[in-house]
Amino acid sequence: SAIAGGNVTSDGGMSVTERGVVYSTNSNPTTSNSKVTSGSGTGSFSVNLTNLVEGTTYYVRAYATNEKGTAYGNQVVFTTFETHEYVDLGLSVKWATCNVGASKPEEYGDYFAWGETQPKSTYNWTTYKWCRGNSDTQTKYNTNSSFGTVDNKTTLELSDDAATANWGGSWRMPTKAEQDELREQCTWTLTTQNGVKRYKVTSKSNGNSIFLPAAGRCFDSSLHYASSEGCYWSSSLYADAPRCASVLDLLSGGVIWNGFPRCQ
Repeated sequence: SAIAGGNVTSDGGMSVTERGVVYSTNSNPTTSNSKVTSGSGTGSFSVNLTNLVEGTTYYVRAYATNEKGTAYGNQVVFTTFETHEYVDLGLSVKWATCNVGASKPEEYGDYFAWGETQPKSTYNWTTYKWCRGNSDTQTKYNTNSSFGTVDNKTTLELSDDAATANWGGSWRMPTKAEQDELREQCTWTLTTQNGVKRYKVTSKSNGNSIFLPAAGRCFDSSLHYASSEGCYWSSSLYADAPRCASVLDLLSGGVIWNGFPRCQ
């Protein structure tokens, strides 16, 4: 769904008999395409666009009609988010069935530096969004002046959250506390799913489970430790060194906490 609208500022000397929004998957929609009406006359209005298709780009224009004809506003373009399934493990939050960028639990998905919302070709301090080229020049999410500008932000804002940016809705990355809950209130079993290694995570309370693959991690222009290590960001800054963020590290010998450089 989406909310759209417009503002009829002039009727051209003849009463506006109909106004609303037209939309289509093709550019420059008209009243012959899908439309939602919103009364008549001048002034601002808004409408709800419902039953939209997920992962689809729509073109939208406001319109107003009087005896002289129909006038259209500027075109607005938006893309609906794709919906994703989740698993209820009986914890404080629900968990997605797969990684961002994946369509199956065993797929690695996309890779994101901490606090960035798009994949890229090179992962290091020179390409990191929230610094000035090295680890000691952080510009956001910093509690220590030795590492750059201090703002005392310790949890990712939703605008910098890869799950929120790519999936929308109420999706977000888990906090360290929520990952702790996953680690402590579930049974972690080393397994292979469709040829991919790492952990089946089964709730101790209701028996539901998710699969977390050993997707490795990126630095510079290469993927490292895939199939042997799974590195899952939390949304929490690493308290002891704010150039790092807290990560759940899935090793063959167990699941541990780590602080990894945010640029990776």
